[in-house]
This record gives sequence, C-alpha cells and structure tokens, in this order.
Amino acid sequence: MKLRDPHKIIISPVITEKATILRERENKYMFYVHPKATKEMIKRSIEELFNVVVEDVHTHNLPGKPRMRGRFVGRTPARKKAIVKVKDGQTIPFFEGLI
Repeated sequence: MKLRDPHKIIISPVITEKATILRERENKYMFYVHPKATKEMIKRSIEELFNVVVEDVHTHNLPGKPRMRGRFVGRTPARKKAIVKVKDGQTIPFFEGLI
C-alpha cells in the first residue's frame, strides 16, 4: 500500500495534558499516524500540511488494550503515535486555540 496523501498519513492530533506540556515547553506536537507510516513520511506530511520545518520525529506503536463488556472480551485498536519536534519559533496553528 502506497501512502502518498498526507491526510491519510496523519490521522488526528493527540490532545492530552502530556501533549500540551510537551507543546508548551519543548515545541513538540503529538499525532496519531497510519500504522505503516515511516518517520520520513510523517516528517514530509507535517511539513506539507502545516508549512513548518520538522527537526525530529519519534514514533511509538501502542498495542490494543483488552476490554470487557459484560461477558464479552475484546480489544481496543492498536495505534501508532508520533511526537514531532518543530523548529524553534514556529508553531502549528491547529493547536493554538485549544487552551
């Protein structure tokens, strides 16, 4: 499967307390990304979508967690998360109005 569209690589932003602290202190942003996306694909997509310079990309594969609904056992979906460091002085405008 070829991932060329940046909108298919970057699934959604992560908006949590930890993500907010990283954004304010270290200029890092968190996103859920496609499980088969590489760091280079993620970097290129962020730069294209938000017109910023990406310095570094870290990724984490998050396994699904077991969940029970009554007597039925299932799992939450596995996800991949990317932490993207943006060049100092630049921001991603999507996150600016969230506080």
